[in-house]
Amino acid sequence: MRCDKTTFALFFGNRGFFPASLLESARGELTEILGRLGHKTIVMDASATRHGAVETPDEGEKYANFLRQHRGQFGGIVLCLPNFGDETGATRALKECGVPILIQAYPDELAKMAPAVRRDAFCGKFSIMDVFAQHGIPFTALTPHTVDPKSERFAANIDYFDRLCRVVNGMKGMVVGAVGARTTAFKTVRIDELALERHGITVETLDLSDILARVHALVDSSDALAAKADRLRGFSSWAGIPEEAFAKIARLGVVLDEVIAEYKMDALALRCWVEMQRLLGISPCVLLGELNDRGVPAACEVDIGSAVTMAGLSLASGRPSMCLDWNNNYGDAEEKCILFHCGPVASSLMTGQGKISDHAILANAVGEGCGYGCNEGRIAATPMSFGNLLTKDGRLHFYLGEGRMTADPIPADFFGCAGVAEIGDLQRKLQTIGYLGHRHHVGVTPGHVAAPVREAWEKYLGYDVTLL
Repeated sequence: MRCDKTTFALFFGNRGFFPASLLESARGELTEILGRLGHKTIVMDASATRHGAVETPDEGEKYANFLRQHRGQFGGIVLCLPNFGDETGATRALKECGVPILIQAYPDELAKMAPAVRRDAFCGKFSIMDVFAQHGIPFTALTPHTVDPKSERFAANIDYFDRLCRVVNGMKGMVVGAVGARTTAFKTVRIDELALERHGITVETLDLSDILARVHALVDSSDALAAKADRLRGFSSWAGIPEEAFAKIARLGVVLDEVIAEYKMDALALRCWVEMQRLLGISPCVLLGELNDRGVPAACEVDIGSAVTMAGLSLASGRPSMCLDWNNNYGDAEEKCILFHCGPVASSLMTGQGKISDHAILANAVGEGCGYGCNEGRIAATPMSFGNLLTKDGRLHFYLGEGRMTADPIPADFFGCAGVAEIGDLQRKLQTIGYLGHRHHVGVTPGHVAAPVREAWEKYLGYDVTLL
C-alpha cells in the first residue's frame, strides 16, 4: 500500500516591530527540513511581499490569491512564525484556504533576547490562535508551544499533521461502493446514505445481479484475467482448491476491479453471502483481502460504515485496514478478545501466507464445496488503532480507540483469519460501544493513530467522535 506524503503550502508571518532577518533564514530552513522529511512544498515568491512574508491585509490577500492559483496542489498549510507574526494578515490569507493549518512558532534563545534578535513568536502564536478562533478558522496547534524545525519534536509534529491531512483530504469527496443489497439478517449494518452525502461521502450502489452477469460475460483470454490469476496465486496458498473455484474467484476479482475504476471508488462494501456461494460456488473473502492489501479499503457484508472507517484509518496509518468481528472472549482475560473474519485481511497484516479454504460456517446453509475463497491465517502482532461508524439523526458518529494485536495463540481449529486484541479497560469500552448502538464489526489498522484521526474527523470534517 502506498500513501503519499502531503504537499504543504508554506506561510511565513511577520510583524514589523521584530527583526526581519529571521524571515529569510526561516524560508530556507523550513523548506529544506520538510524536504528531508519527504514533503514537497510550495512557497510564494519572496519578492511578492516584504521579506516574502505576510503582515498586512494587502499582503494577506496576495497570499490568498497565491493559494487560489495553486488550489489542488497542496493538502495542508504550515503557518510559520519566525517572529511574532500579524494575526490580521494571516486571517485574510487563510480564511478560505480549505485545508488543515498547522501553526508553528520558532522558540527564542535565552542568549538572544535583546530587541534586535528576539522573536516573541511564543506570544504571537496565541494572537493567531485567538483571532482564528474568533473567525471560526480551524487550525492545529501541537506541543511544545514553540518548536525548533531542526528538532525531533518538530519532525514528530509534522508526521502527526501529515497523517491528519491525509485523512481530511482523502475523505473529502470520497466514493464508497455498495455492491449488492444489505443482507436481510444484518440490520446491524444499516446506514443513512443522505447523512454520508451531507458530509461529502457518496455511496454508489450496484445490484449484485449486474456483477454476476459481468462475471459470466468476461472473456477467458482477457489480459486482466491472466494478471489477476497470477496475483491471486502469489497472494495465498491454493492447495487442494478446485481449479473451477479459483477461476471464478479470479473472474470476480477482475469485475470488482472494473467497477472500482468505473465509479472511481475509494472504498468498497460487498454482499458476500449467500448468493456468491449458491450461484458461483465461491466466497469472495480473499478478494477483499487482496483489495485491502492494494490500499482499497474493502469490507464484507455490505458494511458501508466499516468501509468508511477503514478508509480513514488507512489514510492515517499508511497501512491496510481490516474489517473484523468483535467475536470471542479470550478465556478469562478481561482485557483481551478475539477479533476475526472469514479472510478479508491483507496478507501484509498476517503472520504468513494464508491458506484458501471452503467456508466452514456457511457450509451449514449451502453445503460443503460451495464456499471456496476464505483466506485462513492469523493476524500479526502489532500496535493498532480501531474504530467504527454509525449514522444517527443526519450525523456521522464514530468511536476510536487504541490497543495491540498480540502473539497469543488461537486454537488451530479456529476457522478464518483471527488475532487476539489486548485493549485496556476493554469491558467498559465494549459496554460503551454497545450502548451507543454500534455494529458488531470493527475497523482495525496497525499503529497508534487515533489522535490525528480524531482531530481530522472532529475539527476539519465535522464528524462526532467518542474516544474510548
